[in-house]
Amino acid sequence: MSIPRIVIAGTNSGCGKTTVTTGVLAALIKRGYKVQPFKVGPDYIDPMFHTFVTGCDSRNLDSWMLREEIIPYLFKKNAIGKDIAVIEGVMGIFDGYRGYSQDGSTAHVSKLIQSPVVLLVNGEGLSLSAAALVNGFRDFDREVRLKGIIINNIKSEAHYGLLKEIIEEKTGLRVLGYLPKMPDITISSRHLGLLQSSEVANLREKISLLADQVEKTIDLELLVKIAREAEMLQDDFIGFNVARRNVSPKIAVARDKAFSFYYKDNLELLELLGAELVNFSPLEDEKLPGGTDGLYIGGGYPEVWARELQNNVDIKNQIRGQIENGLPAYAECGGLMYLSQSIKTGEGESYEMVGVVPGKSEMTASLQRFGYVEVEVTSDNILAKKGYRIRAHEFHYSNTVVDWNTMSTYKVIKKKRGKEDVTWQCGFKVGNLLAGYPHLHFWSNTGFAERFVNQCIQHKVGK
Repeated sequence: MSIPRIVIAGTNSGCGKTTVTTGVLAALIKRGYKVQPFKVGPDYIDPMFHTFVTGCDSRNLDSWMLREEIIPYLFKKNAIGKDIAVIEGVMGIFDGYRGYSQDGSTAHVSKLIQSPVVLLVNGEGLSLSAAALVNGFRDFDREVRLKGIIINNIKSEAHYGLLKEIIEEKTGLRVLGYLPKMPDITISSRHLGLLQSSEVANLREKISLLADQVEKTIDLELLVKIAREAEMLQDDFIGFNVARRNVSPKIAVARDKAFSFYYKDNLELLELLGAELVNFSPLEDEKLPGGTDGLYIGGGYPEVWARELQNNVDIKNQIRGQIENGLPAYAECGGLMYLSQSIKTGEGESYEMVGVVPGKSEMTASLQRFGYVEVEVTSDNILAKKGYRIRAHEFHYSNTVVDWNTMSTYKVIKKKRGKEDVTWQCGFKVGNLLAGYPHLHFWSNTGFAERFVNQCIQHKVGK
C-alpha cells in the first residue's frame, strides 16, 4: 500500500516542531493537497492546531500506550485516500518512555510506519557544529530513515547558506530549507501547554503568515518527493475487527472550550461498536441531548471556565440527577473535576460544580502527575472488570480530595528505572459513574470501550 508520508522530528523539545509542522501543513493545503496530520505521543493540543489548519482530524500515534502492531493499523486506516500524511514528532527524536528508552519515541513510530524523517535543527548559534550534531543523530540509529534537515531560528540568508553548505558537505543529507525567527506568530501557553486553537486571537492570520514563509524558504517539492519515496506498507499489517452491536446507544460527549481533550480514535472506536455520539456543551447547553444513554466527559480546562460552568445550573442539575439514576458516565481529569463538588482556581476562588463526586478539586502551583502509567482495575466498573489493565497518561496541576481508599477502582502504576514502582489509587466509582485522572487510549485495550458501550445499551434497554 502506497501512502506518501513524512515525519517531522526534532533534536529536542522546544526546537519548533509544532511551528514548522503547522506551517508545512498550511502550505500543502494552500497548494491543494489532501493532507492527513498525525502527532506522535499523548498530546491533545498540537493535534488541535493540525485539525484547524487542515480541516481533517489529527490522530495520535503513541507506541507506548498502544501495541506496536496497532500503530500501522491506525495510521493506514486514517491516511488512506489522502495525498500525503505529515506526522509531527514528540520531544527529541529518540526520547521515549522514562527518558532512556525509544519506546513511544518519534524514532520508534517512524520505524513502525516505515516513514522517511526530516530532522528539525535549531540553527541559532551554530556553524560547523551543526554537522557534528546532524551526524550524531543520523548515526545513533541507522534504522531511522533520516532523509533531510530543516533549520529553525535562522537570523539571515547568509547564516542559512553557511549551515546548508556545512551540513550537506559534511553529512550528505539534503537541507530542505529554514524558518527565520517569527515573533509575530508566537502562540501563548498556559499550565498544560499551548493555548487551544479555539482560544488564539487571529490564528488564521498567523497561520497564513507562516504558510507564506514556508513557501518562500522551505522546498515543499523536495519534501513531497521524499514523502513519495516512502516504502510500500505491507498488506499483512494486522487489522482489527470489532463486533458492532445491534442496538445503538446514544452517548453524550462534552465538547467545548472547557472540555476538548479526546483522542479521535477513542471516539471512532465507540462508533465502530455501534454507539451514536452526540456532542453537547456544559458551558452553553441547558440540558443533555434527548435520549442520552451514556455520558463521556473528557479533559480540558474546566478551571479556566469555572465561573461559566458554575452558572449553568440547569445542566449541572440534570447531569447529577441522571448519574444518580444510573446513567453510565465516564469522566477523565477535567471531567472528574467538573463532577466534583467544587473547583478552587489558582487565584483562590471556589466555584460549585456538579457534585456527584464527594470531594473538592483545587488547582496547585506545581505539576501533580506527569507521564505514562499503567492502570490496573481493582473492582468491577463500567469500563472493565477487576484485574483488567490498560495503559494511560497523566498530566495535571490539580488535586481532587476524595477518600480514594474506600472509593477507588484503579491501582495506578508508574514504573521507575532501577527503583520500586510508584503506585496510587484513583478511579472514583459510584453506581454507573467512573471518574479518574488517567487519560485512557481505548485502543490499548478495546475491551474497555466494548464494556462501556454494553453498559450504555443495558441502560437504554432498561429504561
